[in-house]
Amino acid sequence: MRNVLGPAVWMMWAVVLLTPASARDEIRIGITGTFTGPAASIGIPYKQAAELFPSQIAGHSVKWIVLDDAGDPAAAVRNARRFTDEEQVDAILGSTSPPGAIAMFDVAVESKTPQLSLAPVSVPAAKRMWIFSVPQAVPVMVSAVVDHMAAKGVKKVGYIGFTDSWGDQNYNALVRLAPAKGITISTNERYNRVDASVTAQVLKILATKPDAVFIGASGSPAVLPNLTLRDSGYEGPLYNSHGSVSRAVLQAGGAAMEGTIAPTGPLVVADELPDSYPTKKAAIDFVSAYESRWGKGTRNPFAGYAWDAMLLISAAVPAALSAGEPGTAEFRNALRGSLEAGKEIAGTHAVYRYTAEDHEGVDQRSRILVVVKDGAYHYLAN
Repeated sequence: MRNVLGPAVWMMWAVVLLTPASARDEIRIGITGTFTGPAASIGIPYKQAAELFPSQIAGHSVKWIVLDDAGDPAAAVRNARRFTDEEQVDAILGSTSPPGAIAMFDVAVESKTPQLSLAPVSVPAAKRMWIFSVPQAVPVMVSAVVDHMAAKGVKKVGYIGFTDSWGDQNYNALVRLAPAKGITISTNERYNRVDASVTAQVLKILATKPDAVFIGASGSPAVLPNLTLRDSGYEGPLYNSHGSVSRAVLQAGGAAMEGTIAPTGPLVVADELPDSYPTKKAAIDFVSAYESRWGKGTRNPFAGYAWDAMLLISAAVPAALSAGEPGTAEFRNALRGSLEAGKEIAGTHAVYRYTAEDHEGVDQRSRILVVVKDGAYHYLAN
């Protein structure tokens, strides 16, 4: 039988057979977060920032696949599986809550897909290769709180926080850092994100007569201890975690939030920072774009973390493209390697520098303190 296929056709088939089935020109990034549910006030800004993401990176089109996990770790895992198994993404951003982000670790490791957590997490050494944390590590932020307490003469601090990993991270950091500053911790009270009352816990805190109270909570549920402490007559300093810094918290807490102090990233008060601050330009540029889309005064740290994750991916893509096409294991591995190459990337919150040994990648330039005054956050200088 005579061969009727011409050379051009045979060449086409050769290319098809030699090209990995999953290779493509399009870069795909999966994003999962708490866009509904009790923690939606935290998650929605991430989604709003994602709507401003570029449609191209390094000349390649980008598909940003956004899914809601409603703060449910099981849903976060299902979304991660969809990203890796069905969409064959090149990287995962999320989740926006620590329990969800942690639950996704195994999917990222098993599929060898870089995961940039959008919530502060502690990454086990055995899983570090594929997991990067974008928000500041909790000890970095709590250190700012403890330093301020010590400077103000606080000797005893009461603690109340969530029953989940966010409450644990803040309490553990406080336990680790406070004793070195001569500060004792008088309580370790906990509550659930959906609880309607913390009166019993607050009474226990007040019974120890603390000089200050630290609240390890986030989003709108962080308001409850602040309100209850003030309603119970407590007039001492109230410190909140960086997960509480949002417009929604100020609106829900009203007068009870006045004078409260919290650590946060420089983005929140970028216009009040010195011009020499290393993240000021990136933060101002982002705030301008974000508030142009979502309205004046809508800036928040959570949207900034999403933007910084995008900046990190964008900076890593060019080098990864030299190793493989999007959609391939070679590209994902090269993307991971490019992320941890030790290059400094100025974001809205930090000057990030990941290495093979450090996937948290931030230092003390990534945190400041803010105080609530007249219903708004303001820079609290040292």
